[in-house]
Amino acid sequence: MQLTGFHHLTAVTADAAGNHAFYTQVLGLRLVKKTVNQDDVTAYHLFYADGQASPGTDITFFDWPVAREHRGTHSIVRTGLRVRSEACLQWWQQRFKTMHVRHGAITTRDGRAVLDFEDPEGQRLALVVDGAGGLGHPWSRSPVPEQYQILGLGPVAISVPRLGVTDRVLTGVLNMHRDREYKWDGDGAATVVQVYVMGAGGPSAELHVALEPKAAPARPGAGGVHHVAFRTPDVGAYGAWNDRLHAMGVASSGPVDRYYFRSLYFREPNGILFEIATDGPGFAADEPLEKLGERLALPPFLEPRRAEIERGLKPLAAG
Repeated sequence: MQLTGFHHLTAVTADAAGNHAFYTQVLGLRLVKKTVNQDDVTAYHLFYADGQASPGTDITFFDWPVAREHRGTHSIVRTGLRVRSEACLQWWQQRFKTMHVRHGAITTRDGRAVLDFEDPEGQRLALVVDGAGGLGHPWSRSPVPEQYQILGLGPVAISVPRLGVTDRVLTGVLNMHRDREYKWDGDGAATVVQVYVMGAGGPSAELHVALEPKAAPARPGAGGVHHVAFRTPDVGAYGAWNDRLHAMGVASSGPVDRYYFRSLYFREPNGILFEIATDGPGFAADEPLEKLGERLALPPFLEPRRAEIERGLKPLAAG
């Protein structure tokens, strides 16, 4: 049993309209699903991805009226977004300067060229060169030229104060391979980072685990990450993961049908929320591929409440 990489990553925004503008108009991603948090229908759940809404390209947001995240450990600390080349990083660096996006210098981390930046709420992101070149599905209506568009997720970095218990879950339960380590000058201090690899590996399938024993715990909020989801190809493998978690005594949500994919949720011992999600059915399950994200999409069990739900949501700009 092998996870094949990242499925999606879900973060928190307190400004849905501003979030939509940044991820579509600055980063050039496609809004592939405009829906609601199925457990809290007062909140948007916005999914941004590539032109084909491919698994492994989604960065998603819950829209909650909360204060900013207080950064710390026990948390997901940076989300990688893959691009084709270092020339792409140079193009993005100039774009960020022009558009007044907070960003750092182009540097090398774990042998790859990277460009760290933040969204307007302080969400920590990084553009990472995919050494394999990356096969993306460009979005024809993106404001970003095709050759510079974001290919998808990865790597994703988490911070823990104790490595051993997390290592046992990553290797012993999730069958990740502990591959290497490197030093990372994160927020002002050098930190040792362990790299865990899923499936065939590569930046779309690497979880980077920073050990920060002296850091205070993070306090969740806008600009922070809620959870990260790992890919499993189909319902059969998903069922096997559910059985494995149960057999190994890992407390989980049990099977959850999100309509666009099936999910399993559980926390690793340092408290970070993980999800295992199926590649399908996908976001075209209830609207044509060419129309994704243009209207509020609701799974069938919420459709009878459409009028009520729509009244509770603020409109987003078109795009």
